[in-house]
Amino acid sequence: MRLLIITFMIVFCGCKKEAGLPVSEHFEFGREQEVDVSGYNDHIMEPFLSRDGKLLFFNNLNQPHVNTDLHYASRVNDSVFQYGGTVKGVNSEFLDGVPAMDGFNNFFFVSTRSFEQTLSTIYSGLFFTDTVTDINLVTGISKKLPGWVNFDVEVSEDGSMLFTVDGLFDENGGPYESDLVLALGMDNIFERSDNMVLEQINTEALEYASCISSDMLELYFTRMELPLSESSLAQIYVTNRTSVDEVFRKPYRIKEISGFVEAPTISPDGKIIYYHKKEGGLHKLYMIRKK
Repeated sequence: MRLLIITFMIVFCGCKKEAGLPVSEHFEFGREQEVDVSGYNDHIMEPFLSRDGKLLFFNNLNQPHVNTDLHYASRVNDSVFQYGGTVKGVNSEFLDGVPAMDGFNNFFFVSTRSFEQTLSTIYSGLFFTDTVTDINLVTGISKKLPGWVNFDVEVSEDGSMLFTVDGLFDENGGPYESDLVLALGMDNIFERSDNMVLEQINTEALEYASCISSDMLELYFTRMELPLSESSLAQIYVTNRTSVDEVFRKPYRIKEISGFVEAPTISPDGKIIYYHKKEGGLHKLYMIRKK
């Protein structure tokens, strides 16, 4: 599970049902391949590939005893990136992670820096070269209810669709529920939608860590079945649709991706999916190609 969530300890409850419309058209994938981030040897979590494919953003380990910061690397080729350092201007003494960016360099991320005061975690700023400026809290996203935390963020290339997660926690941890949420808007002003477009995706399992394709017709995300245990596996799913006016179809698991995997991000041409995989206690960057 995204270890970011264990920093939140709060309360509430709810339930949901899995709907049953037609299954998505299935894609075929090749074999998994580990990706090298040269010059970096720590945990790589929550990867995000910029919309032009030139930069990879990610955060290091999400745990309370670690200072979780945002990092970046430059593309050398599909399977090699060169580490550039931490993203300037964005990191704080609090947890900062889960990067995303639209096609206009509007940079989004999750931070706990004001959670106790605002019950909100999603911020945005403007990215240029290696720095984020003009950082502000994104309004219109949080439920503003004790126990509910937005611990993910993704944004469409045109900046009109923001995906996040409603996660339910209490003083013992969580999440006990986690659903994808869609908000519509632009320029840092968003409003939660009725989520009909996601009605085939959210179930009684935990859904989180989504990625939307540039044409907004494919959606990748992570699902973990409940109840959580030491043997629980996070797995990557995909769904699609033929028009932006349609709801997404019933998703399916990408069977070619194995192990404990999370946080898919897609290349500009839609042919490569990057994600992190937990191996031997270390989170590594992997990729898989669509046939």
